[in-house]
Amino acid sequence: MIAIIDYDAGNIKSVEKALLMLGEEACITRDKEVLLNADKVILPGVGAFGNAMEKIHEYGLYEVIWEIVRKGTPFLGICLGLQLLFEESEESPGVKGLGILPGKILRIPDNNSSLKIPQIGWNSLSFPNKGKLFEGLEEGCYVYFVHSYYLKAEEEDIVTAATEYGTTIHASVEKDNVFACQFHPEKSSAVGLKILENFIRLNREG
Repeated sequence: MIAIIDYDAGNIKSVEKALLMLGEEACITRDKEVLLNADKVILPGVGAFGNAMEKIHEYGLYEVIWEIVRKGTPFLGICLGLQLLFEESEESPGVKGLGILPGKILRIPDNNSSLKIPQIGWNSLSFPNKGKLFEGLEEGCYVYFVHSYYLKAEEEDIVTAATEYGTTIHASVEKDNVFACQFHPEKSSAVGLKILENFIRLNREG
């Protein structure tokens, strides 16, 4: 069973729907025991960094998320869920993120009048360090983004996918059992479903 963390963030139901399409049992919950006993855990969401961290603390999820990661459960952050895994964001100065991975969330630079912010739409991926989520996918595949802020990871070797939008955006990372995507795999058609399928298959083979 895959647990989807419920912290009142938007876009959670669409992740559940995508998992169900893949024939996977999914549960939207903030129950500690359910989360700790899940086969895999997803932290999705859209919204503001500061508000999301406030909810995570309010529901007692900060310690739970850390415990899930420490025990080695495959963990996937999506969009805002990726950003929350890092240390801080320019969107909410003074608010500390989960700090599971080193790096900062920066605002997409507004230095090109032809680029609209937020970035909404499809963009292609390059694979600087191709990770497990992208097995079976070719470089240049397109995924769907909706964001005004982007990741600058401190450790370049954890960056498994990147894209260009006014700057180089670290679009996906992988470190041990922690995975994250700035884009929305649940809204990225067949490519996105393949990414979710690769996550589902982790630890099930071999």
